[in-house]
Amino acid sequence: MNQITTDTSLVATVLRQGGVIGLPTETVYGLAARVDKASAISRVYAIKGRPLDHPLIVHVYDAQQCGEWGMLSAAARTLADAFWPGPLTILVNRTNRISDQITGGRNTVALRVPVHVLAQEVLRELGIPVVAPSANRFGRVSPTTAQHVLLDLADEVDLILDGGACLIGLESTIIDCTTDEPQVLRLGALTTAEITRVTGIDIAPPSGPSRTAGMLENHYAPRCRVELFETNEQALEALSWLVQKKQSGRIIDYGSDLATYAHSLYDDLRQCDIDNVSVALCVLPPPSGVGLAIRDRLFKAASK
Repeated sequence: MNQITTDTSLVATVLRQGGVIGLPTETVYGLAARVDKASAISRVYAIKGRPLDHPLIVHVYDAQQCGEWGMLSAAARTLADAFWPGPLTILVNRTNRISDQITGGRNTVALRVPVHVLAQEVLRELGIPVVAPSANRFGRVSPTTAQHVLLDLADEVDLILDGGACLIGLESTIIDCTTDEPQVLRLGALTTAEITRVTGIDIAPPSGPSRTAGMLENHYAPRCRVELFETNEQALEALSWLVQKKQSGRIIDYGSDLATYAHSLYDDLRQCDIDNVSVALCVLPPPSGVGLAIRDRLFKAASK
């Protein structure tokens, strides 16, 4: 069996049999296993090197199926109606069908309906949701192509579904709907300003302990050092200094083209590692729109 395929039926069969696969979504590639296969979910944690108390996001094919796994509040249903399928994860109270293994022992579960056509085909054919954290080692740069998954995880996964390069390139926005006022736990391409504009729901900043993916301070990190700059001129000065010290550096800067920055960032960071670049010199995008999510990823990548 070739490790990379475009055959969604084959992928669904592997999942049905308890396998673990690389699954494309519009955000990043996920490491997928069906929610009712404890042994497969254990493999997901082991492959990633992910702490067992770090909850997994459950991917379903539509909002109706979500009701079997999580209890959607009025705010959660409003968000689901407005933005699913799409790059939004909603944290809700769990039902008894979800295991502690998936939620890290919490009484909540994170649910998402991906819009990627191949992910939808797999989920509909499988007929049951999958857990699908990003298909990379824990804390490292998320994959946005099938080749990234292969490079990171090789033969530890049973199959990788090739859905091309991810359209967005950043992980989904996560909104906690179990709090009195919905809170954003992870920034993504879907901004809180857009959520409020469409739904009228005000979204508060996060408070309380880490309780879902992407809330750790050190995350999304390549092997190379990441340094951050407010302007391209500052990055050029730093690059000149590195050259004098006989070190290698590469500037990553897309100016105000936020969509391209989001789409390309993880691939660029990975390429720095492939090319043995010592320092990725990243120019921070404007702090608006998806630029806020890009800045979040860059600050966490640089924090190591």
